Amino acid sequence: MNGGLSENPRRPRVIHAVTASGTTQLMRGQLRYLRQAGFEVVLVASPGPGIDGVAAEEGVAKAPVAMKRTIAPLQDLRSLWRLWRVVRRLRPALVNFGTAKAGLLMGIVSWAARVPCRVYTVHGLRLETTGGMKRWILVRTERIACRCAQRVICVSQSVRRRVLALGLAKKEQTVVLCAGSFNGVEADRFAPTPERINAGERLRRDLGIPPEAPVIGFVGRLTKDKGIPELIEAVTKLRRRFTELRLLWLGRLDDTDPVPETTRRFVLSDPGVVSTGYVDDSSPYYQVIDVLALPTYREGFPTVALEAAAAAKPVVATRATGAVDAVVDGITGLLVPVGDAQALTEALGRLLAAPGLARRMGRAGEEHVRREFPPEPIWRELAALYWGLLKERARLPSR
Repeated sequence: MNGGLSENPRRPRVIHAVTASGTTQLMRGQLRYLRQAGFEVVLVASPGPGIDGVAAEEGVAKAPVAMKRTIAPLQDLRSLWRLWRVVRRLRPALVNFGTAKAGLLMGIVSWAARVPCRVYTVHGLRLETTGGMKRWILVRTERIACRCAQRVICVSQSVRRRVLALGLAKKEQTVVLCAGSFNGVEADRFAPTPERINAGERLRRDLGIPPEAPVIGFVGRLTKDKGIPELIEAVTKLRRRFTELRLLWLGRLDDTDPVPETTRRFVLSDPGVVSTGYVDDSSPYYQVIDVLALPTYREGFPTVALEAAAAAKPVVATRATGAVDAVVDGITGLLVPVGDAQALTEALGRLLAAPGLARRMGRAGEEHVRREFPPEPIWRELAALYWGLLKERARLPSR
């Protein structure tokens, strides 16, 4: 752990805990705002460049604790003990725990340690795409995490509806900040400025994509529940109409939810698939694509859809939890049924064949993101929730 920690009661100590180091990238700006709003912030996540970079950039302390995203009983017990030691040492006034594994483990620890204020952030529900014993386990772990918290922040209205429908939390516990999303989007980072458009043209050349080739973009992990099999089927069919079509993929392989082997081979070896791996700054890449595809089976709130819209690119997504909150059907993009490769093909083909329509939807998306999803109102509501909960539970002085 690092950072200058004090015992000033007017600067309540707040722990933000997530499972994976990479998730901390989504917190940019939020932790700094909370620090400036009067909180002493400590970031807890698995060790890695993510937690190191964000803690330094945001000016907050860090306490790395290794946590597995998958079910791993022995590792989970070790993580539970290490989290207990962190909480007992830091004695926070409030803990915000999010993502499935950190939600469960830190929820249990903060409840057992009698942390005065406990907040669970539901980033999404993995249980939606599982069945059998695994679903049974995930339902109960989510229920435990919710019951360990006094407030449950849902990152979208559709996630909130699912949480309530499944009986995971009480209605009065749950809240959605502003219009939803975990951290909003800084639209200026993705806006189609002349400089960014030029950078996109250079990237297109560097990636070997012909100047007139239509490009479908996908940003995310290569997993089955992201709808990759349907996307590859759609791309294969669309090549009959658009012979130069390219699929630009920004992301990493992920074997926790593997795609079929034939799909994996296609993505890794087909010359029409351009793969960059993970990139730190995706903003110029959105200027390479014509449309973003998000054929997901489930989401919490897909930040990539907001990024693409901020870059004035239309989005074709599914009517999945979370995704329905990010795309205004027929205005900023198109929504199709989950798992329907033919509908996905038709929606993508419609936008590729009508550049004028794609541009109109892209411009509408940029306006929508600027109006509904700027980060600072979300940060303000989060800080207000914290102060209100602290005053209610710990009788802190009014601010």
